[in-house]
Amino acid sequence: MATQKETEKDLVITRIFDAPRELVWKTWTESERIERWWGPQYFTAPVAKIDFRVGGTYLYAMRGPDGRDYWSTGTFREIVPQKRIVATDNFADEKVNVVPAATYGLSADYPKELVLTVTFEDAGEGKTKVTLCHVGMPAADLENARLGWSTSLDKFAEALKEIQGTKPAGKARQQGSQPRA
Repeated sequence: MATQKETEKDLVITRIFDAPRELVWKTWTESERIERWWGPQYFTAPVAKIDFRVGGTYLYAMRGPDGRDYWSTGTFREIVPQKRIVATDNFADEKVNVVPAATYGLSADYPKELVLTVTFEDAGEGKTKVTLCHVGMPAADLENARLGWSTSLDKFAEALKEIQGTKPAGKARQQGSQPRA
């Protein structure tokens, strides 16, 4: 189940995942699990470095089908375990330098920094409701962001199934997840 609400500068997506909140939280916050799902369909995540604490930072890379890496970084502003994460979100290079979004082909009016809030709620029967709110992007970029996040969350759902053993290993890779050793 997915619902979406878009305002001029906000993207909100809500999904119900068939997994307990503890597992959903770990899959969202642990590097080796993030690498399974981060990035839109057909993208992989070759790098997911995370210092998961308030004031800590992350550095993620999404690798496109053409082999190009798209880097992002941010700082965790708020962490309420298994309930809420608030972080800044910036485009970056591999050395953690913030770069303009135009570096990656986005509009010139894309802000230097966005804010991402993700909430996690029990949805009953071992399911978890996740609401993602990405605030501050230009209206011209909302549709691509919605598509990117939606397909990332599809991969997230597949990774959860694989982790729980309810889906054969390897299926998520067909959607762009990295193979795991």
